[in-house]
Amino acid sequence: MSSAPSFSLVGLGPIINRWKYFVGGAVALAALVSVVVALLLPNVYRSTAVFIPTNPQTADPDRLLEDNALARGKLELGSRAEDLDRVITIAESQPVAELIIKKFDLYKHYEAGAPGDDATDNFVLSEFGSNFSIVHNERDAIELSFADEDKNLAAAVANAMVQVIDSVNQQLTLENRRTVLDLYRQRYEYLATSFERSRRELVGARRRYGIYGFEMQGRYMAKQVIETEAALRRAETSGGDVAGYRRALRGLTQADGGNLINVESYVQGFDSVSMFSNRVSDLGTRLIAARSAFETAELSIKGRISSLYLVQKAYPATRKFKPVRTLLVLGSMLVTFALSVVVVALLELYRHNRARVGQPV
Repeated sequence: MSSAPSFSLVGLGPIINRWKYFVGGAVALAALVSVVVALLLPNVYRSTAVFIPTNPQTADPDRLLEDNALARGKLELGSRAEDLDRVITIAESQPVAELIIKKFDLYKHYEAGAPGDDATDNFVLSEFGSNFSIVHNERDAIELSFADEDKNLAAAVANAMVQVIDSVNQQLTLENRRTVLDLYRQRYEYLATSFERSRRELVGARRRYGIYGFEMQGRYMAKQVIETEAALRRAETSGGDVAGYRRALRGLTQADGGNLINVESYVQGFDSVSMFSNRVSDLGTRLIAARSAFETAELSIKGRISSLYLVQKAYPATRKFKPVRTLLVLGSMLVTFALSVVVVALLELYRHNRARVGQPV
């Protein structure tokens, strides 16, 4: 009785040698077919854009208008984990994909037919998704890539994707920024109204009490009262226009004395005019700050500050991304060789079993 054939690595040598023409022919045929297929496959090019998402708070009006000058002037370049996740989620969303597909008419480019059919739409979305990739690299940046047979289209799609992501990312905080801007506008309008009302009240109080300058006016009245009273005393002693000096002194000290500027009105209106003056000064300072804050907030929204730092825009590739034709041919030859060895080994085992069955017991 013959022993069973050995199928160890060493035992496969004689088997392969007996079937060398079959194995060699299969490998040669696979090489020929794979070379033809590899040459027929079109070149695919991949373009990559690299960018860093920013914290959206750095573009908010309330952040730009903080009292802390260092916090106000610093735009954070470092990305947080939530910023990276948000950008990747936006990029992988279906609305963004549909917008890019529509913009570049990828239905026609992929020869899928007219849009509107579920099968066609799913095919185009699937084809787009297979050519698109976005990853977070080890340097905390985002690499967005798109592959296509047309190198210029691949670069254009990648750059358009970055713009769409930036736009959608800004929209997430735009409504809040508009609300903040409206609050600054209301604050400015309220302070402007209050300032004008207080200014008119101050002007009215100055006219009513005849107070136009606290320090200089106080010194003037004190000097005039002292000089007039001294002149009155000299007139009473040595003779002179006593009645005239008394009328002048009365005009300087009493409100009904006929003088617009007098001590009695000054004393009565000092607190009121001082209060109105301080309020107008305070409102003026706050109004200037509110106006500056409103203009800065309005500029931050109208300026559309980008939420992404673009490190590298996508350029048309100078080298193909795939197919790797050498690897394709070698891989097909290796797989064919392995399958051929399995087939001949099974054939040897089958022949051995048939021979055992045909032998007499």
